Amino acid sequence: MTSIAAPRSPQLRALPERRPEVALSHVRLMLLMLLFVGATAAIGLRIGYLSIFADSSTNRAHLGGGARGDILDRNGIPLAQTIDAWSIGVHPDRIIGDKRQLANALATLMPERTADDYYGILTSKLTFTYLRRRATPELVAAINRLGEPGFDLGREPERIYPQGMLAAHVLGFTDFNGEGVSGMEKVLQRELTGNMRAAGATLSIDSRVQQALEAELGAAMAKFSAIGAAGVVLDIKTGEVIALTSLPEINPNKPAQQGADAAFNRATLGVYELGSTFKPFTVAMAMEEGVVKSFGQIYNCPRVLQAGRFSITDTHPFGRACTVAEIMKESSNIGTAQIAAQVGGVRQKEWLRRMHFLQKVSIELPERGRPLNPGANWGDIATMTVGYGHGIAVSPLHLATGYATLFNGGYWRPATLLKHDARNPVPQGERVFSPETSYKMRALLRLVVTQGTGKKADAPGYRIGGKTGTAEKIVGGRYTSGAVVTTFAGVFPMDEPRYVVVAMLDDPKATKDTYGFHTAGWNVAPVVSGVVSRIGPMLGVMPDEGREANMAEVLPFVHGKEE
Repeated sequence: MTSIAAPRSPQLRALPERRPEVALSHVRLMLLMLLFVGATAAIGLRIGYLSIFADSSTNRAHLGGGARGDILDRNGIPLAQTIDAWSIGVHPDRIIGDKRQLANALATLMPERTADDYYGILTSKLTFTYLRRRATPELVAAINRLGEPGFDLGREPERIYPQGMLAAHVLGFTDFNGEGVSGMEKVLQRELTGNMRAAGATLSIDSRVQQALEAELGAAMAKFSAIGAAGVVLDIKTGEVIALTSLPEINPNKPAQQGADAAFNRATLGVYELGSTFKPFTVAMAMEEGVVKSFGQIYNCPRVLQAGRFSITDTHPFGRACTVAEIMKESSNIGTAQIAAQVGGVRQKEWLRRMHFLQKVSIELPERGRPLNPGANWGDIATMTVGYGHGIAVSPLHLATGYATLFNGGYWRPATLLKHDARNPVPQGERVFSPETSYKMRALLRLVVTQGTGKKADAPGYRIGGKTGTAEKIVGGRYTSGAVVTTFAGVFPMDEPRYVVVAMLDDPKATKDTYGFHTAGWNVAPVVSGVVSRIGPMLGVMPDEGREANMAEVLPFVHGKEE
């Protein structure tokens, strides 16, 4: 039987002849896929290379890195922010125009360099360099009009301080790469650039209080021609720094244009002999040791007290027997020296150690000075002079934490520039003074303001208590009465203490208004009065002239009768 095969389709007959073309198409497709994969890999490797090796600021500008977190005051007011800013760069190898003409144009638009400097940059072998960072939009537009493709006009993060110089020494500043250089910008580097940067950081500073402190202190610095000043407002119960300033102040928006003196933080880095502001500590430790049992306790207060080869004198000499209350009221060196001598050097040093006066002040800032003290020479004479604040140098913030310790019930707590909240609770603190001593000292320092050397610190209704301090400066290796550091450490309201205010002037000069005096009672005590009057309502402390500290603790012992 003969089988009959179906005729083959013309398309099927042509199939074997087209197989080489299909194979060639497959090869081409594979090559295209390989090229695509290779290009993708090259881009990925380039991005990886830039992320590791390229300039960090360029990465942020061109690869979209995260912006630095904001710094806010305790009420949410921005103190430091990051915005997109213009930068002007150049790729010398891409310049196509006349480089000499371009250099002349750049020198006209950006005169910080000469035309020869710009010409040197444009003819260099650099692949890229910045010509100006933080450039204004007007300058960027002018550069763009030059029509040169070798210029790179980019955007990059810029750190700005919208409140200007307010709290400048607290905030510090960053460099062009966004790294914190000083202040809280340096302290909070990880928090402001890490995963939590969007939340930013909230400080304990109250910008309203800060402004008031800076204004009052700045006015006094100008009036008395002082070379510097420092001030602190501290919450007695929490250790939160509500305001802290050092004058002259640096401009964090233009840090490179400031001198070394403006960059120096007198409130935490500077250490000074703060004079009679130490006297309350001497009396308090004497009370704790049982040396002083009553503010009516009598001491002999001659016009001059011989201590070895040294003579101790008073600005307001008694020339008679005097009580502890009178010693504090008139700020007697002679009386305080005798109290310190009874306490003794060993016990005095231990009390100062417990108050953290023998180490750098406890605060987050990196700018902290090391206190100075007699050290190995802490003998009888040193004990007496330290008792009234000479021979020992601490920062103004040390003094503020000391007064907080003395008047908050006796607990030392570290000062902090970070707002306390549920995540950052107030520390328990270390017991230093007894509640009884803390309470009794209120009337003693209120007496200084109502009747003593601190009268000009008073503010009606705020019941301010505190102590003046005038310390001679060392010039040419010797103490001189011609140059002094004046300080007032105040507490308010003294019947229920809530805040410490410390103000210091460095080398204030006498004026006609002060009758030739340059002591603390005349020049820096009024600063505290002005500050408290302004900030009291801001902090919820309203004036009340119907309230007062328990003055029965001291008044019977002033000249033997109530005054």
